[in-house]
Amino acid sequence: MAQDTVFSQKIEQIFNPNADTIIMGILNNTPDSFLDGGKYRLEKDWLKQCHKMVKEGADIIDIGGFSTRPGSGIISIKEEEKRVIPVIKSVRKNFPTVLISVDTFRASVAQKAAKAGANIINDISGGQFDTKMFETVARLNVPYILMHSNKSLETLHEKKINTDDNIHQALITFFESRIKKLNKLGFSQIIIDPGIGFGKTIEQNYELVRHSELFNTFNQPIMIGVSRKSMITQVLNVKPKDALNATSVLHVFCLAEGAKILRVHNVKEAKQTALLVDLIARWG
Repeated sequence: MAQDTVFSQKIEQIFNPNADTIIMGILNNTPDSFLDGGKYRLEKDWLKQCHKMVKEGADIIDIGGFSTRPGSGIISIKEEEKRVIPVIKSVRKNFPTVLISVDTFRASVAQKAAKAGANIINDISGGQFDTKMFETVARLNVPYILMHSNKSLETLHEKKINTDDNIHQALITFFESRIKKLNKLGFSQIIIDPGIGFGKTIEQNYELVRHSELFNTFNQPIMIGVSRKSMITQVLNVKPKDALNATSVLHVFCLAEGAKILRVHNVKEAKQTALLVDLIARWG
């Protein structure tokens, strides 16, 4: 079967509401990511991790080179490309049929990543940090993960939404506006990510987990990223390395409320969780 056909079939599964849960494994080539910073800087290391995630059931490998944890520094476009493009080329060569997403908010990086073999653009800014992103995605015509966040990189983690406001309505208004702009460009392969942990209070993050089904109004797949985040570690007073069990608990709620894609550090555990939830949904 031709490679393009394999990719098309896998992408169809993402947008098929009746298909099973999709697992996205995180592969960061950064020195400062909150859990795995510096672990996969060498090719032998990132290929070993990629092999592990694919073997455990990852449907997508999400490759990033720009850490967005609180307090992380801003790197140049050149440095970001230096970190992600070789990894994408290497993973594509060694895993020719796995879906690859690139975690970037920069249009030029997205463009080069797609040329190197990326199938999906994962943009934490929802097209806000780079005005060329939407037209680039439309031209590339690859699935685009539209995440809610604050309007600038400098305010990414500021708690902008008042705790008295309806967090879901604020995000629905955001997504309506951004999706409308993408649709005007003739683009519709959109995945929605509410951006849990980005510019929201802990209470708002849990509200999003509890009622993520409200975003089903857009008829687009929903991606959730709660893996080992501060909404867990601060509540339980544990370090990220000790937050796996709690992550799995939240995954159950997210899937029960309509999430289609889980973005995770631990693929095996997420896959097992998703399989059980999918079976309950199917048999129930």
